[in-house]
Amino acid sequence: MANIKSQIKRNKQNEKARARNKAVKSELRTRTKSAVSSVGTDNEEAALRLAIKRIDMAAAKGVIHKNQAANRKSGLTRRINKLKANA
Repeated sequence: MANIKSQIKRNKQNEKARARNKAVKSELRTRTKSAVSSVGTDNEEAALRLAIKRIDMAAAKGVIHKNQAANRKSGLTRRINKLKANA
């Protein structure tokens, strides 16, 4: 454990940020799964839009890199289009 006051504070800040980032990443996975599973249903478009929105928000907050966000969006749309074509 740190003895220096500023390092103790920094550890607390890092822990809060880690918990926030973990929650955002978890939501990204959830939204992606729901977008893929909703292919062929009524709310298919809304689920995809929400997943892309959350990916963009995570990139804006700095949780993931902007290039990683672009890769995730590209992969998600490619995956959904492939599912649509097979259905």
